Amino acid sequence: MSGMSNAVRGFVAEGYEEVREAFEAVVADERPDYAGQLAAHVRGRRVVDLWAGPDTDGDTLFGVFSSTKGAAHLVVALLVQEGVLDLDRAVAHYWPEFAAGGKGEVTLRQLMAHQAGVVGAEAGLTLAELADDRVVAERVAGQRPYWRPGAAFGYHTLNIGALTGEVVFRATGRTLHEVYAARIREPYGLDFFLGLPEEHEPRFRSLLPMDPTREQRAVLEAAPDGPHTLAAIAGNRHGGEPTDLESLPNSRLVRAKGPASVGGVASARGLAGLYAAAIGVLDGRPPLLEEDTLAEVGQVHSCGFDVVARAHRSFVLGFQDPTLPYPWLGAGSFGHSGAGGSQAFADPRAGLAYGYARRRYAFPGGAAPENERLVAAVHRAATR
Repeated sequence: MSGMSNAVRGFVAEGYEEVREAFEAVVADERPDYAGQLAAHVRGRRVVDLWAGPDTDGDTLFGVFSSTKGAAHLVVALLVQEGVLDLDRAVAHYWPEFAAGGKGEVTLRQLMAHQAGVVGAEAGLTLAELADDRVVAERVAGQRPYWRPGAAFGYHTLNIGALTGEVVFRATGRTLHEVYAARIREPYGLDFFLGLPEEHEPRFRSLLPMDPTREQRAVLEAAPDGPHTLAAIAGNRHGGEPTDLESLPNSRLVRAKGPASVGGVASARGLAGLYAAAIGVLDGRPPLLEEDTLAEVGQVHSCGFDVVARAHRSFVLGFQDPTLPYPWLGAGSFGHSGAGGSQAFADPRAGLAYGYARRRYAFPGGAAPENERLVAAVHRAATR
């Protein structure tokens, strides 16, 4: 496809017409080169599958940044459910090197709740190192934590998937990426990749940089972020090769390696499909997660002042708590947004799985603001 059409294409099921209208309104408010996708499943049935923009259809793949963490931690939840991993066992039980620097008592539960205090590598990481989760894990294992584990929480922005992934590797002998592909992506045919194979490269669209207004630029420039703050360390902006977050998906190395914190490539269909598979019957297959596991995953584990983001945040187990931005969602909802604007989550009480992806990096980073309008429309239709 080519050209600059921003007509909305795709389908909505009967009763979801207001979702199409909401998406059309979002597209109309955007610049002419907007490209994005919206998908949703309700009780195992795809009820929304919409897209708009040049060179974009329902099969197009975008970089989804931290929405990747949802795929990574669905793997961990599955292994906990099967007894391969124990949330209340020390990380060092599986990964002895992690005990260095006073981290010997840190549990897998604390790590997944962003309470471990190992948000980055002290000396910083090169792009090649950052792309390789095993290297990231090795670099961080020997460090002291930046706060006493369990005393606070802070978003482990670029490395949580590497750390939990190392636990998966030590417990199973397989990388998190291998378990994800074999147990989740391939059986369900999900267009959500942790490591994008070369043959799918033609479907990928490079990320377009944020294009802030003058007022938005002033907000960004006013944000305090010194070179040695926890936020800078967590974002790997303090070393000799500072990370430019916006450019990460445009690196073939990052797409190929698929670092489990930030390197995933997906469509909205893939994002929604992941959570649909987690909570309900999909394509005739039983839910990936049993009721007890869903209850564990959906419990709030860290809520309050995030010492990295320096803002109010809420995390369930390995996932973000989507009821913070969308308070009408049911208790026990879980998911993860991405810096470029993507959003994905499950609301098990409503049987709802939601996925949104866009091409241009959204202001101010994180779930794009239009998600509020779209989530509300999908949820209203699903629970009517």
